[in-house]
Amino acid sequence: MDLIRIIFAIILPPLGVFLQVGLGKHFWLNILLTLLGYIPGIVHAVWVIARTPSHA
Repeated sequence: MDLIRIIFAIILPPLGVFLQVGLGKHFWLNILLTLLGYIPGIVHAVWVIARTPSHA
């Protein structure tokens, strides 16, 4: 499942973060980073997905 989240994180970073952690502080930070620059949003999303254990 993490592979699917990482693919979503590359295509649309906030979606990948949302699928991993929901509507928390990381989601809103990722929205901000994605608006400021697409690459920082991707880096943050992949970092959150790799670092945070999944809900399942």
